[in-house]
This record gives sequence, C-alpha cells and structure tokens, in this order.
Amino acid sequence: MKKTSYHYFYLFLSLLFPGFLQAQNLAKPVLFNQAWSFHKGDITGTAKESDNAQWQTVDLPHDWSIQQPFSNEWASATGYLPGGIGWYKKTFTADATWQGKQVFIYFDGVYKNSEVWINGHYLGKRPNGFIAFQYELSPYLNYKGKNTIKVKADHSDFADSRWYTGSGIYRNVYLVNKNPVHVGLWDVAFSTPKVSPQKAEVNVKVNITNSTKSTAAIGVKVNLIDNAGKIVAALQKQISVKPGSKQVEFEGQINSPRLWDVENPSLYKLRVQLTRNGRQIDVVDQHIGIRSIEFNKDKGFFLNGKSTKLKGVCIHDDAGALGVAVPQEVWVRRLKILKEAGVNSLRLSHNPHADYLYDLSDRMGFLVMDEAFDEWELGKNKWVKGWNVGTPSKDGYHKDFKEWADRDVNDMVMRTRNHPSIIMWSIGNEIDYPNDPYTHEILNTGKNPQMYGKGYLPDHPAASQLTVIARQLVKAVKAVDKTRPVTAALAGVVMSNEVGFPEELDIVGYNYQEYRYPEDHKKYPNRIIYGSENGMATQAWAAVDSNEYISAQYLWTGIDYLGEAGKWPQRSNGAGLLDLAGFKKPDYFYRQSIWANKPMVYIGAREVKKAEDRGIWSHKSVQPVWNWPANSKMRVDCFTNCQEAELFLNGKSLGKLSRSAAKGKIPSWEVDYEPGELTVKGYNNGIQADSYTIKTNTEASNIKASADTTMFAKNTKGLSQVEIQITDKNGNPVFDAENVVTVSVNGAAKLLGLESGSTSSHEGYQSPVRAAVHGRLLAYLQTSGKPGKITVQVSSPGLKTSTVVLTVK
Repeated sequence: MKKTSYHYFYLFLSLLFPGFLQAQNLAKPVLFNQAWSFHKGDITGTAKESDNAQWQTVDLPHDWSIQQPFSNEWASATGYLPGGIGWYKKTFTADATWQGKQVFIYFDGVYKNSEVWINGHYLGKRPNGFIAFQYELSPYLNYKGKNTIKVKADHSDFADSRWYTGSGIYRNVYLVNKNPVHVGLWDVAFSTPKVSPQKAEVNVKVNITNSTKSTAAIGVKVNLIDNAGKIVAALQKQISVKPGSKQVEFEGQINSPRLWDVENPSLYKLRVQLTRNGRQIDVVDQHIGIRSIEFNKDKGFFLNGKSTKLKGVCIHDDAGALGVAVPQEVWVRRLKILKEAGVNSLRLSHNPHADYLYDLSDRMGFLVMDEAFDEWELGKNKWVKGWNVGTPSKDGYHKDFKEWADRDVNDMVMRTRNHPSIIMWSIGNEIDYPNDPYTHEILNTGKNPQMYGKGYLPDHPAASQLTVIARQLVKAVKAVDKTRPVTAALAGVVMSNEVGFPEELDIVGYNYQEYRYPEDHKKYPNRIIYGSENGMATQAWAAVDSNEYISAQYLWTGIDYLGEAGKWPQRSNGAGLLDLAGFKKPDYFYRQSIWANKPMVYIGAREVKKAEDRGIWSHKSVQPVWNWPANSKMRVDCFTNCQEAELFLNGKSLGKLSRSAAKGKIPSWEVDYEPGELTVKGYNNGIQADSYTIKTNTEASNIKASADTTMFAKNTKGLSQVEIQITDKNGNPVFDAENVVTVSVNGAAKLLGLESGSTSSHEGYQSPVRAAVHGRLLAYLQTSGKPGKITVQVSSPGLKTSTVVLTVK
C-alpha cells in the first residue's frame, strides 16, 4: 500500500524501530493483525449466524493451507496441499475520536474470493487473491458497544493455480482513519519526466476526496525531503474542492539530485499535506526515487543513461514452511543473499506480491517487473497428478477475468506506481502457451520449445483473441501510468507473431527462446526483445551477454517454491538458486561467478563421468563435499570471477588455471581423491582475491546453531531465523547428515516452522521435529514482545546440543 503511502513508511520503520506502528495516533494507519478468530470450514446460514462455530485465535498474516498435511488427494500444481473455505472474525471497540471521520479497513491480500462484513453489513467481494483492496467501515460502526468484522475466504477450487497460493488472510491488514476531506487510497502519483545528474523535473498529482456536502477550501503542500531531513523542493497551492474529488498537479525541479540506482538506491521522502482553515487535516508520506529508464531496440536497457544488463530472477510468494504468510524479515534475508550473487532485478511471478516487497526492492536496489496474470479469459492446465500427467484441472482466475480484469490491473498499477524499483508492467505470463489453450496453424511448422500436445488443434480457441485482450489490458495500464513500458512473457512467440500480439506491447518478453533473438531482431527491427524467463544453462546467459540489443535474463527461479511439482511424493519445485530454506545451491555460486563484481571463488566435486549443462533445465551438480570412496577419480570444478584459480590438496598445488581459457569459463581439475583439505585460491593480477575450502569430515558429532537476530524490542513481534548445521567434532559441516533434529523453545516466543529445503518431505511444517537435509535446517522463531530471555535448544540423539539465547527488552 505504500503507493499512497499511508502505511509503507510506517511498515518499514516497524522493522528498524519495533513498536513504531503501535505508538502512532489512530489518525494514522495501524496494523490490524492481532487477535483474530479463525474457523476452518464453511458456516451454514448468513454471516450473522456464524457465532456458534468453533473458532481458534490467530494473528495475521495467516495461511491455513500450509498448516494441513500433504496428501496426494490434492493437486501437484498447488503443492499437494488443500484449499477449502475459511472464516475470520475480529471484535473491536470504535474509538470515540473516529466519529465524524471515515474509517477504512485495508487488506493487502486474501486468497481468495474474499467477502467482508462489518456488524452484519455486507461490504463486498474480491475474487482475485493477489489484489489489495479496502472498504469503508464508518457508516456501520457502533460507538456504544462492540464491532465485529467477518471475512470469508473461499478456496474450494484447490487446483486453481500452477503454483502454491496458500489460503486465507495471508498478508497484512490495516485500519485507516481519515478526515472527510483527505487524500484517497493510492491517490498520489509521482513521476520524473526529465532526469540528469544536474537536475530532475518532478511531477506530482494528488487526488483529493471531499466526502462532505459543501465545497472545501484546501491548502495542498508537497515537500520532497532528503535523507538528512532537508526540504529540497517545496510546492503548494490553494484550491476549492467540491463534493466528490478533484485532482491537483504540481511541477517542480530538484538540483543535483541523488539518483536512485541498483548500487546506490537513494530515496527521498515525498510528503503531501492538506490544510483547512489553517489546520492540518491529512498527511501522506511515502518514499520515492529519482531515476530515468529507457529500453532501446538496438542498445538494450538504460538506467539513468547508463547501459545496464538486467540480471534477474523470477520469484513466487511462498517461503516453504511459512506458506505465503511470510514475515518481511524472511525476504530481507533472501534478497540480501540474491544481491550478493549479482542479482539486480526481480520478476514478481505471476501476480502482485506483498506490499513490503516493493519497499524492500526500493531500499535494496532491485529493478522490478510487476506482473498481473498467469491466465486471462480461458483456463490453463493445472496438473493434479504431476506435470503433464493425467487430466489437468481448469479452475482458476479466468472465471472472473471478464468482470474484474481491468479493475485488477488498475489497482495493481495504482498501488505500486510510485516505486522507483518498478521498471515495467507485465499483463501476463505465457498466456500464449501453445495449445494451452490457444492454438494456430503455424504450430504445425517451426520450432516450439514449449507446447501442449502436438501441432495445431482446431478444437482449441484461436490465438487471434490474444491480441484483442492484450490491447484491452495495455489500455487499462496506460490509463494509470504511461511512464513505464507494458510487457508480457511469451511462451509461443512463433504463434504470437502470426496474430500481432507482440505489436500490442512496448517491450516483448521471450520465455526460453534465446535461439529466436537474432532472427526476430532482424525480422522485427522495431521490436524491443528481452528474456523474461530463462533456464540456468550457460548459453542462455551468453545470448544476453553477447547481444547488445538483449537487455535481460530472468532465471527460473531465484528460490525453490511450493507447488508446480512432479509426481507424488514431490510437492515442491527445485528450480531455484536457493532452496526453500534460502540456503545456497551450486547454481547460486555459478551465477555469482558470472554476475557478481566482488571477487569470489567456489569449488565442488563430482565424478569425472558426470555430464553438465544438459539444456534448458540444466543445473550444476557439483557439491562442496570432499568425502569420497578410496581411489575415486574426481573432477573438481571451480566457479569464480577471478582471472585465475589455483587448487591445493593438503597444501600441495595441483595447478593454476586461467578462467578465460577454461571450457565454459569453469576451471576444472581431475584429482585422485585423498582425504583432507581441498582449497582453491582466486587471483586477480597475480594477487590473491579470495579463497574457498572444503574438508573431509568425520561422523556427525555436534550441532551449530546461529541466529540472524538475537536482540528484540518489547511490545512488538520479531523474527529470528536460526540456521542449524550438523558438524563433526572439528566443526566441519557434515553434508550427508540426515539426523532428526528437535527445536525446543523456553520463553515468550514460538516456533513458526522448520525448513530443511527438501522438495519431497511430508513432515508437518509446524512440528518441532524435522530431519536435516545436507546437514542443515532453518528455524523460524517469532518473539511475542514480552521482555525477557528466550532459550532455544537444538538437539538430536547422539549429537551435542546447541543453544541460542534471544533477548527481548
């Protein structure tokens, strides 16, 4: 919701200064997450008659699906977890100071088909589970007694998505209290028509709502404030606002602006103040960035006039054990790790994401593709028994597309349009997937790397409809924002070219079709082409790196995710650079070697006969392990961005190799295995820049537990992410350890879940007991805000227990 800031500023400060939100006057938006009641299952009768059901107390965000057992009675597409129907309610007292004002409830996301009541009055329904929305409560509030909000979420169509979506009120909820004359939801629009290092032209549009019955004389003041608190631009106007709404526009200039970019994501505070009769009646704060973007058909992408390759990853909403009810701190950790790999761009697949993720992208320097849909008017295949196995489900958003698509796109863009991180709007992912469902005669010829069935299917809908709907959605986007290009990620470029779909877009994303870049660049000279979804293979990046006109690659994926699984027992997808726990996989280090600037080096071993780089879905299999059978002939591969790498076995050099001369720029050695210590050193200009060591471990003996945060403020919840590593007696990681680990918590905190990174484990995520994978686990501990010490013990039979102490004060 940062987009008209009401809460984004406060949300971020809540991490930096715990308790900040709770300390605010209720005239400001406040989190409304605590002490809800939840009932799993439907309730007969109307919302007024639901009070006899069994309810449990929950805090939001809440995802009920992740709390259920995995079962093959559900769908592989959505992680073999159930959907169903759930009800929420919350009883509260209306503050006397609210009288005469407008009180709203804002939901950042409810999956799905949400319906909301206040004191028995029906407020509305929102089918799309990824779209934020709000309702006004004021007309129905009771100031002499209690008030009750009730929310129904209906996810009965459990196989309604190609990935795990979760169920319930899985994002933050806020109360917003406004005077009758105020800045409405998402009603501030900021843009920078011209930007240079010397000066920036800024444009601010403010839409003011007047809910009274008379014209109001309003003073509107707009300030831009730098991070030192200095006002660098001050604009103001006096206007008359008749009942209804009125837009006022400001134009200004900032000299020597601090430009936002991926290395230095400088932000300003935009403050909009309304006054009436000399009294402030509304204030809206949000953070904005000053930057310019340009996509060029021949030269690629430019940020602030500088040519920039988009080193991107696709990400879904979930975080394994937590489902989609993910605390902000989890994404802080994940994004930091991705940033270290050289990632500078995120594709938010395939739906709008949680409010805080856009704020983090602004602050951490990620360029963002915000995406609306995975299907339009017709349903795609959602596999139930594994990818391309059996009969797919056709349930999904398409049932509501005709009625809601334009509004959903409008709200997506309005909500996040002021974020400097966002550089493009995507109206759809693989809507043109051949024969799923659209088809065309051209499918009988040519190369189509992704296709359902074989060739043209005359009983399927014609692909020409893609162009009609694309035109509609592009118009909806540009009705709100013309400062960014509109795109879509195409799976069936051959087919789409025949019907003019790409011509409706400003820039055209190609999924897994690098081979088409040269041909289409020549055939369609005015088309701006980039890679919108790509595999991990070396040649996929080479197609970007060697072609000036190709600006981007978005790897599928940055992080493993629930759903889009194969046959049971697999219930998650393992395509990521990071696993479900956020632990680095070998592919992470390889990507770091070609994307990151900071010197790095990594080694892993595999049997000599094992092949690599097997096409689109190729993944690096070299693991940081030096425990092998005697007399084994091993291949040691080195991922590095250093000029040279030298390998040492037990202190003896096995040779120095040039990265540029190595096949695939991966220095490799064939090594006769002997136990001990294997070290690689990376050199730039003959000077050691980095090193990496793996050691032969003995049997598992100890547990090492380390928390990313151990100190917390009182009166607010906090999250500690505890990494658990099984080691030998010398502290060396034991890669093949699968010990069953127990996490015990003593104090005012609770274990939210344990994550091993396994894509096929069916252990309950809320259990304090879980088997390690590669000797590791991640524990999520949530503090309650009560002052005191919290002791976290990590134990396993036969291993030395480890203890972590958290402090709340």
